[in-house]
Amino acid sequence: MSRTPRRTPRTAGAQHRSRAPLWRALLALAVVGVSLFFALTTPARLGLDLKGGTHIVLETRNGPGVRADRAATDRALEVLRQRVDALGVAEPSLSRAGENRILVELPGVQDPREAAEVIGRTAQLTFHPVEEVTERRPQGKARPEKGEDGSRVLPDPDDKRAALRLGSAALTGEGVKNAEPQLDTAQGSGWSVTVDFRGGAADKWARLTGEAACRPVDAPQRRVAIVLDDRIVSAPRIQDSVPCRTGITGGSTQITGDFGDDEAKELAALIKGGALPVPVEVIEQQTVGPTLGADAIRASAQAAVIGLLCTAVFITVVYRLLGALATVALGAYGLISYAALVALGATLTLPGLAGFVLAIGMAVDANVLVFERAREEYNRPRPRPDKPRQERDLRRALRTGFRQAYTAVIDSNVTTLLAAGLLFFFATGPVKGFGVTLSLGVLASMVSAMVITRVLAEWAVRRRRVRRRPGLTGLAGSSRLRDRLAARRPRLARRPRLWLTTMAGLVLVALAGIGFRGLEFGVEFTGGRMVEYGTSRTVDADTARRAVADAGFPRAVVQEAGEGGVSVRTEKLTDAERERIREGLEPAGGHVSVERDELVGPSLGSELRRKALIALSIAVGAQLLYLSVRFRWTFATAAVAAMAQDVLLVVGLFAWLGKPVDSVFLAALLTVVGYSVNDTVVVLDRLRGMRRADRATPLPELADAAVARTLPRTVNTGMGALFILVALALLGGDSLTDFSVALLAGVVFGTASTVLTATPMAAVLERWRPRPHPERADHARQRDRDSSGAVV
Repeated sequence: MSRTPRRTPRTAGAQHRSRAPLWRALLALAVVGVSLFFALTTPARLGLDLKGGTHIVLETRNGPGVRADRAATDRALEVLRQRVDALGVAEPSLSRAGENRILVELPGVQDPREAAEVIGRTAQLTFHPVEEVTERRPQGKARPEKGEDGSRVLPDPDDKRAALRLGSAALTGEGVKNAEPQLDTAQGSGWSVTVDFRGGAADKWARLTGEAACRPVDAPQRRVAIVLDDRIVSAPRIQDSVPCRTGITGGSTQITGDFGDDEAKELAALIKGGALPVPVEVIEQQTVGPTLGADAIRASAQAAVIGLLCTAVFITVVYRLLGALATVALGAYGLISYAALVALGATLTLPGLAGFVLAIGMAVDANVLVFERAREEYNRPRPRPDKPRQERDLRRALRTGFRQAYTAVIDSNVTTLLAAGLLFFFATGPVKGFGVTLSLGVLASMVSAMVITRVLAEWAVRRRRVRRRPGLTGLAGSSRLRDRLAARRPRLARRPRLWLTTMAGLVLVALAGIGFRGLEFGVEFTGGRMVEYGTSRTVDADTARRAVADAGFPRAVVQEAGEGGVSVRTEKLTDAERERIREGLEPAGGHVSVERDELVGPSLGSELRRKALIALSIAVGAQLLYLSVRFRWTFATAAVAAMAQDVLLVVGLFAWLGKPVDSVFLAALLTVVGYSVNDTVVVLDRLRGMRRADRATPLPELADAAVARTLPRTVNTGMGALFILVALALLGGDSLTDFSVALLAGVVFGTASTVLTATPMAAVLERWRPRPHPERADHARQRDRDSSGAVV
């Protein structure tokens, strides 16, 4: 009998392992190549808050005999699309949101008054015969006089002292085929609007004008009134050349009047657009100047460069060669996430740009997890103490680091994706873009860390020079923080009452700020209007308040904004009143321009508040559900409690500082939720692994050891995020300063809650509901096997 060992399976496994780096390298090259193609060939779509323009949200309302359902909203959307096209706006965007809302984006439109008036007007266009001339009623009369037979009395546009009694409508704007403004340069009669009718409407127009042509020349019945929204825009007299009973044939006519250039174009756009099937109301309106958007792009780019450089230097100092290679992978991460953004056609907004920059700092996390695990493996005491010169293998340590960090990377990124997904589904406007870029950033960071960094690191440790000098990799030796923690282990889980009481005291301080000072809700949640003015001369807040009060708004909230800017927030503010405030600021501020204009209706404000509470509630529930599946319920409860504590501390900090709580703050708060759970999951994942390997050591000692082993990773990851956030806070301007402050507080509170709240609470909960004793569990399993009925 041959005793030759069977080596086929082992050889196949070795070949499989040898080919794995090749496949990873090919995958990395393919991803980088495709990303480079999209980045160079596809331009980014900038949101209105970056390139300037007007954003309007319209809500359809029920009208007489018509319901504002999805079908009516779709018909209104098509009418609005024709009107916007007639306005000549470059690259407009119109879309339906939900059942009865329409989103309109008009790039480059800085004065929203005309646009909102044109696209939001119901525009009930009708043509009427004139029955008689009457005396004009006083201006205080609210509505035009209407008869049961469809007749009405409206002011005569040609005589301020007279009114016209009109018969029932002979035809409506639905019969209009086209309308174009024309300038009569031959006879010098000015601007007019040529209207073309379709089908049966042309016959109705000929019949209407034919009946009017049979009247005496000076009779009022010889006129035809063209009415737009209960206003006579023109009441032309039928010329003598028009034959009686025949009228104006050919399906075309000309509306004349005292029109200017803009009036003729606006009237043509309204007539061409036709009548909206249902009334619409402007519930939200935002206008951003082009200079403000350009400044935001420049500031965010500077923050990204500075933050990335600081993060690169820090990670290179800590991890040396592997840190430098991770920096290269971070550059690839930026390329991949940007390419994914442009390839999907997503719109890049200001909060989205902040999310893109922030994700650079968060992308460091996966690299740090892998390197810390590999460093532990490399410096682990050898199993053969009798051979002190036993070779330490860099490649084995690196493979072990990637394998052991995989579950922690997946769990931490899933929790962040949950928060980003909630932002996408519950946020509106630019904040939705933050959820998109954050999600793409998290996915791109996993590719860069687990594929690109691994390809580069494995290539480096295979070099002979690197193997001879393991200190170059950053894996040999331990950090000063790790040495200090090893010399003096923390006793956090063994003194849970002390740390839980301390953190509970901080929560009480935060609740006191919320209760006594209250929250300064932004205009998104309260409704109203917020206008930010730019001034050529610096204006202090007191001077601006006096100017706004003199303009008729003593109760308006006036604050300084940016460098020399002034923001005014009030419940109700018309466009004319906005201009009055601007003129009132000119004596003190010199040249005053509108840089930002946000209008939110009260119904939308209450809806956004409700959505914010729903998003936070679902965030807590989703994290608890996911962590309960991945961990024991005791660990999940401790992690969610620490997360809720971080949320309360950040909200309380903003209450004490008096900073606004708006949609951008909500984005920061949900990001804090993801980061807090991310940090806690890493510690709990290590504690779970240590407990599986060592059932004899008490859980509090294992928890303290898990904190000691993961704290260097927590500090290094936090430093990477802090570099980015500090750069955003200093360079991002007012739009991103509060966002960065909230995240800075969240990073600090999240690190503290992981160590001082989640770990001690997990130990306490496990003490109340411990796992079955290992010996008892083994005895039960053995008993089950013995009584299984199996026969050998």
